[in-house]
Amino acid sequence: MSATTAAAWSRTRQQPNWLVRLFEWKPFLVVACLLPAVGLLTVFLTYPLGLGIWLAFTDTTIGRRGIWVGLENFEYLLEDPLWWNAVFYSVFYTGVATIGKFGLGLWLALLLNNHMPFKSLLRAIILLPWIVPTVLSAIAFWWIYDPQFSIISFLLNDMLGVLDHNIDFLGSAWPARWSLIAANIWRGIPFVAISLLAGLQTISPSLYEAALLDGSSAWQRFRYVTFPMLLPILAIVMTFSIIFTFTDFQLVYAITRGGPVNSTHLLATLAFQRGIPGGQLGEGAAIAVSMIPFLVFATLFSYFGLARRKWQQGEGND
Repeated sequence: MSATTAAAWSRTRQQPNWLVRLFEWKPFLVVACLLPAVGLLTVFLTYPLGLGIWLAFTDTTIGRRGIWVGLENFEYLLEDPLWWNAVFYSVFYTGVATIGKFGLGLWLALLLNNHMPFKSLLRAIILLPWIVPTVLSAIAFWWIYDPQFSIISFLLNDMLGVLDHNIDFLGSAWPARWSLIAANIWRGIPFVAISLLAGLQTISPSLYEAALLDGSSAWQRFRYVTFPMLLPILAIVMTFSIIFTFTDFQLVYAITRGGPVNSTHLLATLAFQRGIPGGQLGEGAAIAVSMIPFLVFATLFSYFGLARRKWQQGEGND
């Protein structure tokens, strides 16, 4: 009886149809799950990037389809003093601002990692410069740097009596450059501080206890425990900070628009000026494409930071 029942069950069991078998096939599931993400990246990332690279090798202008000119735009840039000035200031701006953001951000992260009253409130306050829209921050700094109504000049002149004239922050090249760097540092500190604070909280307290038992000082604990354990996160956060700073556009354009006399142009603002107001889309695209080697360098920096992380976890560096 049991054998007959088993035979009947085996005859009545139906095979899954082709649609069920298709969704049970792993390669199809992988493609189906990745297809929406691939489509979005293609439409919003790959196509604009590819179009920008294509335009860099043409003489396209606004309202006129260009023709292929090869490396002519890049050869022109190598002879353009404004482009070299933008390269210099982009590197200088990124280097100084990154050092300032990481110095102050690391100090704030170490401070907030300690036990103190109102710690959660202080963390929220520190985030404010990062939360405030960039253009709104730029307008505030534009007022702070105003040659006639600057609050800094008011404090130094009328309140403290240190100076007898107003400071013209944006009227000449180097004061304007340093003013933009200060504004960028103010905006970037929260991102660095909160990111490094998250990294500090992943370090085991037992490491500090062992260091204390060995009689280490505060500097030795930072040098031999905190910094090595924080280095992979430092590498990643620094990579993002370099990319954000090097490609900065809103802050510079809203405060100085590249002036005075094109002295504060970054590559991003110079590309916009040549491509949109100037109408030379091919030349503007070439300036934007010239930023890629610097961004690739920042990405490689992040890769080596991740490789060190693998080494710390006992894995091989592939």
